[in-house]
Amino acid sequence: MAEAPLDRTARLYGPESMERLRAARVAVFGVGGVGGCCAESLARTGVGNLLIVDDDIVRPSNLNRQIVATTATLGRPKVEAFAERLAVAAPDCRVEARNERYCAETAADFDLGAFDVVIDAIDSVEDKALLVRSALSHPDVALFSSMGAARRTDPFLVRKSEFRKVEGDGLARALRNRFRKSGGFPQRKFVCVWSAEPPRADGSVAHVTAVFGYALASLAVGAIVSGAVLRRGS
Repeated sequence: MAEAPLDRTARLYGPESMERLRAARVAVFGVGGVGGCCAESLARTGVGNLLIVDDDIVRPSNLNRQIVATTATLGRPKVEAFAERLAVAAPDCRVEARNERYCAETAADFDLGAFDVVIDAIDSVEDKALLVRSALSHPDVALFSSMGAARRTDPFLVRKSEFRKVEGDGLARALRNRFRKSGGFPQRKFVCVWSAEPPRADGSVAHVTAVFGYALASLAVGAIVSGAVLRRGS
């Protein structure tokens, strides 16, 4: 008998969890080295409804680490290329691709409260702070955020912790400063993926950015299958 596409996943999680994943709605903001691996992992694991948001195109400098970047996708909008990739890799996942930047001018166009999980893989501190605040303003939405994956080479130093416990991360430091200057920290706490490795010279590698992305996907899947966030499932 032929195996179903999600058979191996179902063996781990069981039918009830697979139904929760199928009903879940997850939004991934930023589908570069971190967010791209996160989005693909979520789709391949059985998440049924996925929004991917990014306004960038695939560039030659992305080829070393971004899962959507190939010589065939150069110059194309990342979300467009990603939607096509997921259509053949995880055809049961309903993907909405928005070639937009999440920022002050566009934030009102996104109904974050309609999602069970929001993944923040944004690089811009200003946009990141806005997304974190906006997502956490909805009490039923789980937010998981990526701190800096660039300038690291050791995937074994990737960690998860509550945002206030992140140490030695420049992006987290800048985000804290942004919060302090714009009304204080969000009322709800949130979990981040970050690296304990001291930053090196500028650059990024796939074996670190991918670990960040897969760690974020694991956090999202864990929240969904536990029933902690799913409100629309059966």
